[in-house]
Amino acid sequence: MYFGARTVACVPVNLAAELTQSLSSQVLASIPSPSVAVWKVGPIPIRAYALCIILGIIAAAVISDYRMRRRGAPRWAILDIAVYAVPFGIIGGRIYHVITSPEAYFGEGGEPIKALYIWEGGLGIWGAIALGALGAWLACKQMGLPLPLVADAMAVGLPVGQAIGRLGNWFNNELYGGPTSAPWGLEVHKMDPNNQGHALVGPDGKPVLLEGLYQPTFLYELIWNLLVAVFVYLADRRFKFGRGRAFALYVMAYTAGRGVIETIRTDEANHFFGVRLNVWTSAVVFLAALVFFLLRKGPQEFVIPAAEGGKGFQVVTEAEYDEFVASGARPDADSPADPSNAAEADESPDDTKSPDDAESPGDVEQAKEQDAKQEEEQKG
Repeated sequence: MYFGARTVACVPVNLAAELTQSLSSQVLASIPSPSVAVWKVGPIPIRAYALCIILGIIAAAVISDYRMRRRGAPRWAILDIAVYAVPFGIIGGRIYHVITSPEAYFGEGGEPIKALYIWEGGLGIWGAIALGALGAWLACKQMGLPLPLVADAMAVGLPVGQAIGRLGNWFNNELYGGPTSAPWGLEVHKMDPNNQGHALVGPDGKPVLLEGLYQPTFLYELIWNLLVAVFVYLADRRFKFGRGRAFALYVMAYTAGRGVIETIRTDEANHFFGVRLNVWTSAVVFLAALVFFLLRKGPQEFVIPAAEGGKGFQVVTEAEYDEFVASGARPDADSPADPSNAAEADESPDDTKSPDDAESPGDVEQAKEQDAKQEEEQKG
């Protein structure tokens, strides 16, 4: 009876194990790809690639704004910077893509006009960062903000934005690697050249798939970008990098992963000595960022509004910033801060606010300027 009971008891256990294994193999047998990447609302095409890029920009801006405000910048100053950096970045990314993949546009059978069709995909990260940095520098110069502070603040938001943007490649059925038998292999549709953003439809009315499964390199980079964001955030929180070193750390981490992932991709690319161009670029950019990171020294920068009569912001240390927030004392003040003012500040209701809700010195300065304008209008 004992052995019979034991045998019967094993039946449901074994059956459950078999069912679990069967379901797991079905769920992880492959990763499907969308067969449609463009939808139309009336005559207006809504492209998944563009939506992913926009969502990535929004995510990067929100994260960067949070980090900038914690270091004294006014609320949503990142939007003023984005007005310059985003268009510059998109143009730079497209230029880099066209220069490094000219055959698709200027080679045999290519269409030069399509070099302007950004919505069809094709933005090189290196060109985007280069010209995007130029746009950010122009904005910072006008606003009086130090570019290294802004760059360090963006070092976490940028990889998150890149990760979201990679979903656009998934919708476009592009940027995949070679064949694979891995359970996370990617199904890839054969896209219809005469119906942009839609998969070719077979005689059975179903979207046509390429034979086999492929390495989802877009997913590898998406995951890597998120890991880079977490790594930079934790490292910056621990070591408080300043003067652009957090941004350099982001560049090093990103290029390390990108160089490896690039070797898996099978899409057309220029090669030097048998190696894809972007692998060489990743190596060069990594070394440049490493040199910058090792040679650049200094504490984190914080900013407070410039003294009365001045423009922009004054760069201060963290201790000076904390003192300014607590008592209003500037680091260049002739007399020390009044202790009573500091005590009053400690007892104020604002101190119960979280760092997210508290106004930065830049926010206070903006409010004062608005009040002054209102008084002038009333007098007028």
